[in-house]
Amino acid sequence: MSQTGDVIIVGGGIHGASLAFHLTQKGLKPIVLEKEFIASGATGRSSGLVRMHYDLEPESRLAWISFNYFCNWEDLVGGASGFKRTGFMQFIEPDAIENLKANVLMHQKIGIPSLLITGDDVGRLAPSFYREDIEMAAYEPESGYADPSSCTGAFLESAREGGAQLIQDCEVLEMIVEGDKISGVKTSRGKFFAPVVVNAAGAWAGKIAAKVGLEFPIDTWRHDTMFIRRPDTLKSEHPTVIDFPNSMYFRPETGGLTLVGLEDDNPIGEAPETDSDKAKPGFVERAIERICKRIPGMDQGSLHSAHGGYDGITPDQRAILGAAGPEGFYLDCGFSGTGFKIAPAVGACMAELIVDGESKTLDIKPFNPQRFAEGDLLVGDHSYENIWR
Repeated sequence: MSQTGDVIIVGGGIHGASLAFHLTQKGLKPIVLEKEFIASGATGRSSGLVRMHYDLEPESRLAWISFNYFCNWEDLVGGASGFKRTGFMQFIEPDAIENLKANVLMHQKIGIPSLLITGDDVGRLAPSFYREDIEMAAYEPESGYADPSSCTGAFLESAREGGAQLIQDCEVLEMIVEGDKISGVKTSRGKFFAPVVVNAAGAWAGKIAAKVGLEFPIDTWRHDTMFIRRPDTLKSEHPTVIDFPNSMYFRPETGGLTLVGLEDDNPIGEAPETDSDKAKPGFVERAIERICKRIPGMDQGSLHSAHGGYDGITPDQRAILGAAGPEGFYLDCGFSGTGFKIAPAVGACMAELIVDGESKTLDIKPFNPQRFAEGDLLVGDHSYENIWR
């Protein structure tokens, strides 16, 4: 095992894996260091939504570029992504209809297959849904969900074939800085050296950044989800939905299940090591109440399982991408619970930034780490409430 590489990536989740893949595509040999096992953090607990509906254009563009990967995974990456097309619906509060219209227009200008539909349209597409509170919604017929763990494994398998190394059960203890340049890391499994270190540590990103003296506003964010067994009367699958009126999202899952997540009362600031094998007390009851409001027949279903997970969250709930701190240190973190669907494009952009000095796939300067100190937080031109984008 070589202790020297071209780039060290701290974190074996979907973003570390995507970056490793794209770096090997450019001829580099990165080393991925994971403190536990691949996809053991936020990625393994991700709900896996694949949709392009954001209120910030750069995020929609990242999602659209990434969508091509999910649709052509075997050819572009190898292995399987588990992508399943269900269609995606965005439900909003009545006072946000004009914002919805503007955002769908923005998506259409990008080229995203997105359209406005009425409550009656929702009824035709998803007959089981309660829709009396829906005047208008956004609909992406080609969107759906994928398997985050499978995607991570596929990225890393391809990266290893290209010369990358994956070191698991390897906790980063210190950063090695010589003068004003990064030169490697000290870990629980020895020292590793490279002129570039990338912080893709998810909920641990703040702790990793602190090891080079960086302080920026990233915290931890817990998010619980549950799986409910659909009753016999609802065996057919339904679209994937973000439901702002009920502060909820949900999607179908194989085996006659529906995944449900809530976007309120999610704790911020807890240690990411906190047990998340079970959901917080009261979560399941609230989630059942919400999903039964939108799908009334779900009250005949039964609970399958529920658990939690932790991710890094920023004040504007947008990613942090770019160089900061000592020369050679980069941030690829802060995805605030919505990073899976943009990971393929982010990996391509970050690889270009590291190797070529700028991102050519898409300009990612809006996500630069300096924006917090400059008070230049990212806000969509037609933003929704600040719970889920």
